[in-house]
Amino acid sequence: MKTNLATFLFAVAAAVAGSAWAQDRIGDVTDMQALRAAVRADKKAFVSSALNLTPAEAKKFWPIYDSYQRAVDVANRDRAVAIEGLVGQDRALSDPYAKNLAKDLVSADEAEVKARRSMYNKLMRALPPKKAARYLQLESKIRAAQAYDVAQAIPLVK
Repeated sequence: MKTNLATFLFAVAAAVAGSAWAQDRIGDVTDMQALRAAVRADKKAFVSSALNLTPAEAKKFWPIYDSYQRAVDVANRDRAVAIEGLVGQDRALSDPYAKNLAKDLVSADEAEVKARRSMYNKLMRALPPKKAARYLQLESKIRAAQAYDVAQAIPLVK
């Protein structure tokens, strides 16, 4: 009985310590697993806590953030449609289909870059440069983690 209790207490202590460690790692955003977990839980809350915006900064920032997220969502949907076509193929792609797939993927990337450029221009006017740069870094890390997850799941063209 004492062994079971000791084991249970050790497990709880380890879980609490691991959780505290993960919170520290989220603060400096170097642990990509912690970043993924924080973003899945609530991306907006994660960004808010990482930026520590004043009320005046928040009033300017959140409309820019929301607009950018909508634009990225459109690019992601376009990318997903192209990828679903690829994943749905059980046979080798024809050259015209492969060419169209590549064009659709590049178009989605270009739309995302255009949205990022627009967001950057607005951010630099709305926030102090260090906070703007911090958000751009956060968004870049988040997008990289998401892109890695997508790339890992997609087969290469046959």
